[in-house]
Amino acid sequence: MTGILMHDGAHEVVLSPDETKLLVRYSYKNKPWDLYTAENKPDAALRQITYSTTEAFNKYAWRKPEVVTFAATDGQKVYARIYEPAKGKKNKAAIIFVHGAGYLQNAHNHWSSYMREYMFNNLMADKGYTILDIDYRGSDGYGRDVRTGIYRHMGGLDLSDQLDGIKYLVDKYGIDPKRVGMYGGSYGGFITLMALLTKPGTIKAGAGLRSVTDWAHYNHGYTSNILNFPETDSIAYRRSSPIYFAENLQDKLLMLHGMVDDNVQFQDIVRLTQRFIELGKKGWDLAVFPVESHGFVKSYSWTDEYRRMMDLFDKELKK
Repeated sequence: MTGILMHDGAHEVVLSPDETKLLVRYSYKNKPWDLYTAENKPDAALRQITYSTTEAFNKYAWRKPEVVTFAATDGQKVYARIYEPAKGKKNKAAIIFVHGAGYLQNAHNHWSSYMREYMFNNLMADKGYTILDIDYRGSDGYGRDVRTGIYRHMGGLDLSDQLDGIKYLVDKYGIDPKRVGMYGGSYGGFITLMALLTKPGTIKAGAGLRSVTDWAHYNHGYTSNILNFPETDSIAYRRSSPIYFAENLQDKLLMLHGMVDDNVQFQDIVRLTQRFIELGKKGWDLAVFPVESHGFVKSYSWTDEYRRMMDLFDKELKK
């Protein structure tokens, strides 16, 4: 068998009616999707015909994050993307980025749907941080056993994979275990909360964006496949919901949430905030975005959100 398109990255291909040419939608780790043409023959060269990026975008040397693997505590091979600072720039602090949805896949060789996080990770690597983006338990691409590994316990093996990732960073990249931060949105925000509230002392500072705090208040079409139903499996919901562990907060936490979120509703973060107030907890902050839903649409909201996260990590993780 002879390959036609052998470029590293992702190809989506349509064959011309006469079968002599290919129309290819292509992307790479540091290159957004664009359209190309190629001859239908072995080792075909791509000719770009659309240009989606600006001159300013092209001037920056966007990283090509390496896809790495490490062993989880139970022996499962875990895949991740790593963003490293330039030689001599490493500050020995690290940030774990946790992708959303729980079931997505982000450790791959093509352009990520998390393009803002990709850019933020590049920015933080420029500042000396090492960034690890893990396809944790429940993510797509591993097969049935991994996909169902969080059954009846969200924040179990999926969180354990994040902690094993920290050990990997410490052992292989010389990261200071006392200077590790974490951030993520939606399910990634949930994992960030679970890290701080069920494993206190392992994450120095966390930023939870539009985070689920109580799965019993979330979309049951999603949660029932994993946790069953609150009225029939209350144990699964209780051990999987950050709000029940609020008393454990001891590290720095920044929560960020859109007030008109129609996916993870704003009441989720309000209820957790109230618990922190009742418990007299300190070291947490809540940033509210009055005009934003689950996926922000205003550029000034994105700018404000990521500025707050950058300030948090710079204050808490730098020596």
